[in-house]
Amino acid sequence: MGAVALAAILAAVVYLERPRAKQVDESGATPEAKAYVSQLELSGVNMVASENFMQQKVVEIQGTIANRGTRPLAGIDVYCLFAGVDGREVHRERQPILGTGGARTPPLAPNAARPFRLPFDSLPEGWNEAMPKLVIARIQFADKP
Repeated sequence: MGAVALAAILAAVVYLERPRAKQVDESGATPEAKAYVSQLELSGVNMVASENFMQQKVVEIQGTIANRGTRPLAGIDVYCLFAGVDGREVHRERQPILGTGGARTPPLAPNAARPFRLPFDSLPEGWNEAMPKLVIARIQFADKP
């Protein structure tokens, strides 16, 4: 009995001490950001499928984001909405297209453009394999110096 109780306590401690998943900011766009969306321009957007070293299908969406407004931008997230053969949404994924990675990315200046790539390796079987709809989910304005 003692060994079982000790094992249960040990399992509980290991479970409670495990690293926690990073919280994703799921907040929507602010009214200020919604007004600025018209100043963003996506161009050269295409989709490329390949196979990785583990024989898995990887889909990438590549393109360029341009800031046609007057404010520098520190971050931009998009929702990628994948449809099924019947046209209904089968998968939704939020991805950063600006301000990604561990290294500090410089802000996107007014009238500047930057390439982006969005990799996907776990799309559902029912996906129609067409370009997903891209919807701006968040705009983070750079702090003024």
